[in-house]
Amino acid sequence: MIIEVAEHAGYCYGVERALKITREASDGSDQPIYTLGPIIHNPQVVESLASQNVYAISDLSEIDKGTLIIRSHGIDPRIVKEAKKKNIKVVDATCPFVKKAQKRASELVKEGYQLLIIGERNHPEVIGILAHANNKALIAEDVKDVKCFHLSKKVGVVVQTTQLEENLRAIVSELLPRIAELKVFNTICNATLQRQLAAQEIAEKADVVLVVGGKNSANTTHLAQMCEKINSNTHHIEVASEIEPSWFSGDSRVGVTAGASTPGWILEEVVNKLESF
Repeated sequence: MIIEVAEHAGYCYGVERALKITREASDGSDQPIYTLGPIIHNPQVVESLASQNVYAISDLSEIDKGTLIIRSHGIDPRIVKEAKKKNIKVVDATCPFVKKAQKRASELVKEGYQLLIIGERNHPEVIGILAHANNKALIAEDVKDVKCFHLSKKVGVVVQTTQLEENLRAIVSELLPRIAELKVFNTICNATLQRQLAAQEIAEKADVVLVVGGKNSANTTHLAQMCEKINSNTHHIEVASEIEPSWFSGDSRVGVTAGASTPGWILEEVVNKLESF
């Protein structure tokens, strides 16, 4: 068996930064630390943080003290104001690339553009971007959505940072003939693009592809979808124990990649498991 790990795989800067901020807040506090939703979309990391007094909550009403970490996906600014009114300490760990998308969305609305956000409508990052635009936006997950929209003559576009670039290109191609003035900000982050290109290279030459990361992680899911289009023998796994020996033959070339919220130790466990076969 030949094992090749993608050149760019695992934690990105935004995730590392959010975890560093969270651990620093936990180390210096005797109060519980909370995140509104998981700090990153990786169940194993969230479980590990719980042992360090860091807990994920689903609603601000669940707490009345402690510290609230704004996770890497960003948040509705009204929730921040509400937390401060309750005298809850707020620490901002929003990814800088997400902040850029939020800022661009706000600017486009102020400039009079009809805002179109390309992304998953129920994803926390998209919900946060929409909130920064005063909830004045259309959300398109794919080209089929755009075909159903009534569009104005001036449309501005921002993109969820973990989207596939091919989805952005397809939607822009659909918009171009229909819009008199189109302003597009490609807010897909560099780390996402790097992982997509590296995963594509791996998928093209491997017999089997393993994409490692949380099943609730948008960027990992997109990597898996992209790899599967290139190589039908692609498997999205969270941990090494999910690997099935039947996926491989003795001379298999196995390509391994991981989403931006996948820690190095999980990736290492996957490689070690493969080496044991």
